Amino acid sequence: MKIALAQINCIVGDLIGNAAKILDYANRAREMGAQVLVTPELSLTGYPPEDLLLREGFYHSSDAALFELARQVEGITVIVGHPHQENGLRFNAASVLQSGKVVATYHKQRLPNHSVFDEVRYFSSGTEGCTFEAGGVRFGLNICADIWEEGAPVCASQSGARVLLVLNASPYHMNKQISRYEAVRERIGECGLPVVYVNLVGGQDELVFDGASFVMDAGGNLAHQLPAFEEALRVVEFENAAPQLGEIVPEHSLEENVYRALCLGVSDYVEKNGFPGVLLGLSGGIDSALVLAIAVDALGADRVRAVMMPSQFTADISLHDAEAMANTLGVQYSEITIKPMYDTFLDCLADEFDGLPFDIAEENIQARIRGTLLMALSNKFGSIVLTTGNKSEMAVGYATLYGDMAGGFAVLKDVPKTLVYRLALHRNRLAPVIPERVITRAPSAELRQDQTDQDSLPPYEVLDTIMEAYVEHDMCPNDIIAMGFDERDVRRVIKLIDLSEYKRRQSPVGVRITPRGFGKDRRYPITSKYRPWKE
Repeated sequence: MKIALAQINCIVGDLIGNAAKILDYANRAREMGAQVLVTPELSLTGYPPEDLLLREGFYHSSDAALFELARQVEGITVIVGHPHQENGLRFNAASVLQSGKVVATYHKQRLPNHSVFDEVRYFSSGTEGCTFEAGGVRFGLNICADIWEEGAPVCASQSGARVLLVLNASPYHMNKQISRYEAVRERIGECGLPVVYVNLVGGQDELVFDGASFVMDAGGNLAHQLPAFEEALRVVEFENAAPQLGEIVPEHSLEENVYRALCLGVSDYVEKNGFPGVLLGLSGGIDSALVLAIAVDALGADRVRAVMMPSQFTADISLHDAEAMANTLGVQYSEITIKPMYDTFLDCLADEFDGLPFDIAEENIQARIRGTLLMALSNKFGSIVLTTGNKSEMAVGYATLYGDMAGGFAVLKDVPKTLVYRLALHRNRLAPVIPERVITRAPSAELRQDQTDQDSLPPYEVLDTIMEAYVEHDMCPNDIIAMGFDERDVRRVIKLIDLSEYKRRQSPVGVRITPRGFGKDRRYPITSKYRPWKE
């Protein structure tokens, strides 16, 4: 018995395209000798379809695509994920396609309703197991969250299954694969079945699915491991319902995984939405330098444009480093000085600002001029603007609305500043593209003379740890202070995080790489009188 794992990149709503890809993988798998092909969760529609699942017509179109796919499948059993309507209820389903027909359908039993998941909004829970036979072996079906909780795998075992096939759309965040292994081993301990775990790959708005599909035997030992962040078709041989040891692709470093997730998130957002390319403001600082490297690695230099927009506060070394990096990577590069426009703004506001000191108002005018220029270029040439702010800045509000936040995709939105440095070093180990001085010099927005970020913020090592404790782990201020942090730093950072929610709500989507990103994960009210930093 040979089982094929189709780790594919699906596009939400592209029923015809997704079905064609599944059929192509089925034909290739059959030629490789496989009797069964397993695809990811909701592979027919892409994941997550979100409120498309509330449209009656979406189910009709999905059904039509499913039956047409079944009609075309020959000589192999194919497991396809799709939404299913039955008796007025809607289900997250997996169907078995054999001999031109849909011969069985399984309804997902455990519906996640946390972090980025809200399946309870769309689906009803299934209550019964589903088994089918192929090549003399009886298989059971589960879908994603079924394997994270007890019940559904045991149900499959009790129904006579000897191998458990699990369709997944499990999004990436750092160290996610370790959690998957632990969950699957726990379920194997309960049901005693080997598990074929097939995961979706690709970017969908802020989510990135890393693939990294695998097979474990009935003892919880890894028998086969597919690569992460790329499509793959692998055939695993089974003897007496036991997987034989196959290729185990080694795990990459955390920095490599995050970097590849960011590249995949950028490339799929640009490609799937039909943008011809991207452009960004290149400042000579580390954030924009990292975004430029990611963009080039994701799309190719010919689809990336960098624009340097110096003011009177821009250091000469920033100009030199920006141009040097653009030349190294071979992207289109231009300089547009903003001083004449900035001076015009100040002249227009001279009466209003008379007698008042230089402050954030003048700083933000510079950022908004740059945002306007980038959006003008975007409108003229069709490329999408990549914003360059990181998670640390987004957390505490050190980003300008309609300025450096202006754009279509926020590449580093979920990347803390300390991780930005680690990713820059990682990229330079592959090939030196980011000037060393960009990494070693003190970070600065360069919106006033001799400005550095640490003039008004704690060191990023401190800020990022406080942010992680408060945002990702929901720790209260006193518990964070008990970790050894200065009380003033803790309360100030938390205050800035809470008061900056209105800004983040207006920011573009960006790649999620932590367990709690600013977006689908963390839904805080903008208007709130709850003040934890005062407790």
